[in-house]
Amino acid sequence: MSDVRSLTPTEMAAWRAVIESSQRLLTQLEDDLRETSELSFADYHVLVLLSEAPRQRLRMGELANKLIFSPSRLTYHVGTMEKRGLVARQPCPDDRRGSEAVLTEAGLSALREAAPHHLRSVRRHFVDALDDAELAELNTIFTRLGERLIAARAQSR
Repeated sequence: MSDVRSLTPTEMAAWRAVIESSQRLLTQLEDDLRETSELSFADYHVLVLLSEAPRQRLRMGELANKLIFSPSRLTYHVGTMEKRGLVARQPCPDDRRGSEAVLTEAGLSALREAAPHHLRSVRRHFVDALDDAELAELNTIFTRLGERLIAARAQSR
């Protein structure tokens, strides 16, 4: 286990500011995405990952790891997307017990329609508001945080 120490009041205030601003940002991005499409931010992320995967399919476990979703949360989410025709679940050819999420034509079409609006929204709310040093620092923080969350989840299994 890593060394744990108390945060100073200044560090605590800085973390609170980061958390509050990231929550505002994600809310704004979600609102903009829903305004221009029927996709949630999570839907969009699933579709992007599937569009970038070989043969536009990923095993459910791989998808959960990339999203930092619990397997049960991902199963529920993919199920709702499947009902809307955005993805399909198919048996995994390499593992009889496993399944894969597969991008459908409707999902690809929804992604193509939503992507330009989402990228404009990210630029407007995030990229244009920060300088290069702030972007680099945030990239470092979120990369480290993602790695720690994935490691913690793998360790808890």
